[in-house]
Amino acid sequence: MGSKSRAALLMLLAVLGIAAGGGTAHADGAPSGTDVQVAQTLGTRELTVIIRRVDTTPSPLRVDVVTHRGTAPGTLHLATAADGVTVSRTDVVLGAEPGMYAGNLQVDKPGPWELSLSDGTGPAATIPFLVPARVVPPWEKATYGGFVAAGVFLLLALAVGVRAKRTAFALIPAGGAVAAIAVAVTGALLSASTPPPPAPGSQLDPTFDNVTDPYANARLSTVDYSRPPVNLAVDALRGDLRLSLTDGATGRPVDDLLIHDNALVHLVLVSPSGRLSHLHPVRVGPGDYRVHLADPEAGTYAVAAELARRGGGVQLARSTVDIKGTAAPATEPPGPGPRTVDGTPVDLTITPGSPTTITAHFPARDLQPWLGMLGHLVITGPFTGPAGEGAAKAPTWAHVHAMIPPVAGQLDRPDETVAAYGPDVSFTYTFAAPGRYRIWLQAERGFHVLTVPAVVDVPTTGAGR
Repeated sequence: MGSKSRAALLMLLAVLGIAAGGGTAHADGAPSGTDVQVAQTLGTRELTVIIRRVDTTPSPLRVDVVTHRGTAPGTLHLATAADGVTVSRTDVVLGAEPGMYAGNLQVDKPGPWELSLSDGTGPAATIPFLVPARVVPPWEKATYGGFVAAGVFLLLALAVGVRAKRTAFALIPAGGAVAAIAVAVTGALLSASTPPPPAPGSQLDPTFDNVTDPYANARLSTVDYSRPPVNLAVDALRGDLRLSLTDGATGRPVDDLLIHDNALVHLVLVSPSGRLSHLHPVRVGPGDYRVHLADPEAGTYAVAAELARRGGGVQLARSTVDIKGTAAPATEPPGPGPRTVDGTPVDLTITPGSPTTITAHFPARDLQPWLGMLGHLVITGPFTGPAGEGAAKAPTWAHVHAMIPPVAGQLDRPDETVAAYGPDVSFTYTFAAPGRYRIWLQAERGFHVLTVPAVVDVPTTGAGR
């Protein structure tokens, strides 16, 4: 081998080493997924269903069911299905003590799935979830393919340079190696700067095809994927409520809701006397949600359904419904100050201003996350007259959160078994107008969701205008 050929090959080795060391692709494929937490009001039980993340398929699927104080013992029937075909079934036996109960199922391919949940007495709940695929972006394929091809061409150049009578022949595979390195480096650079395609599930309606190969039909498009608000119709059916969600443009059932704050639908009801119920209807079909009401009052209820639609953002749909019942009316709630709620002492303080700070002080640092948050605050007003009528007509209907302190490096949000928060739960809110408001503060302690009602009188100087 001549000196010129050796020099060319040494230079090639140096270039290959630099490219391989500094040009590694940084683009990720489809995410491996996170735990999915979904609140469900199944019959008389308020449950949190946790679908644990799956990284590969086929794979076992662990499902944990969290019960709350007062949940009746019994057996839940769980099943996984894809394309309408049931893949696995299991039963989860709920004990008398609140806490977490586990079941094991199976998933055998990536794509959209459904988990069905039933206690055998009413309609089964169906929870959609996504099993992600491990996807290698095209630019990453080009990067690694280029480096592999460069290595092959390099070996050919060495072999030709040693065996050929004319060492100039070694420049042919050497040129191929240089071209392969150029492809690899270009792929690495583009991999770091090229945006990923729209994510199935969160941005696109998921299918098995676009989950397993999201780049196949990725095209630049000027199509507006936004979707109109939903229409909400509420019917009372023998102690149950039926929520019908239809598209505001087509009138068809809405079947593109996202899990938002650990639920598909957050349903807030305010009874005629001001008793609040924060429920999570079960999905029994496209646009068809049901929820059971335990011992309601008679009269007109204010209804608010909070949901997130794929391509439509978070929406709040309000309505009213007449319900028959025999429960006694709730008493008028107090203003700020100490009180006892279901055996737990709570001190509620309100610091007026613009904005206003509302803080509930609990006995200990043992609060649990509920619906992914440390606390929830529902605000209606300003109004006068009966609470239910006032809530239905109130210009302000707000749902405010107290966030869980973030933990660096934590992928999944803590579930309800983590009792390490508090003792203070604070909210900041700017009231738009003076007047009397009703508020309900909610936090979880000892697997029991505590609801703290109160009234707030906002003076003219404390409003945000």
